[in-house]
Amino acid sequence: MAEARELIAAAGPHCVAVKPQLACFERLGAPGWRALEDVVEAGHEAGLLVVADGKRGDVPISATAYAQALFAGTESPWGRIAALGADAATVNPLLGSDALEPLIEAAANAGAGLFVLVRTSNPGAADLLDAESAGAPLHERLAELVAGLAGRLTGERGLSGMGAVAGATEPEHLGRLRELMPDSIFLIPGVGAQGGSAADLAPAFSAAPASALVSASRSIARAGDPAAAAAELRDQVWAVSQTAAR
Repeated sequence: MAEARELIAAAGPHCVAVKPQLACFERLGAPGWRALEDVVEAGHEAGLLVVADGKRGDVPISATAYAQALFAGTESPWGRIAALGADAATVNPLLGSDALEPLIEAAANAGAGLFVLVRTSNPGAADLLDAESAGAPLHERLAELVAGLAGRLTGERGLSGMGAVAGATEPEHLGRLRELMPDSIFLIPGVGAQGGSAADLAPAFSAAPASALVSASRSIARAGDPAAAAAELRDQVWAVSQTAAR
């Protein structure tokens, strides 16, 4: 855990969020969950938002349990069990709106957000997410679902915490997704190690620079100088966002 704290301390001043991949901690059992809690604590101590990247999605009763684990906490015979305390989480929409409902409700109550998988950055995303669904690609249908729910998590500046995961590796989709989800914050993975470029991301931004959160993991964590790598990406993203705003 010392390494994670050192990385957050080095790169954190150039970032707005830390995005722990939950599977990397859960595979380690109870010690892994304790380490995850420590990462969340370190992120908050550094003034960063914490995005729990678990891509949760299940039938409503199980989605409720996920929501409790991430945001709400739960009562038990041994007392109240605290939630992880994430500020946002990635979620899978393929079970439909009723499966998202418990997560939306818990996020709203906690002042948190969700990033719904819409068009992911992995090559295999095209197998299903680009397939035609009632005359449009499935990722556009998912975007319409997100847009229809965006009002549930609208913030004071008009942006919605009912956000969308939209990968940087296929930037040709970003403009259309922004048209379909004008108020949602985009979480954009795939820059760096996966081959995506910050220079291609202007269509993802609305007039508000906060309308997109660009995620880079390995290209920062494995850099010889993580602080410099984070600062360089920050500057690139800021420049792109300002171009979009004009």
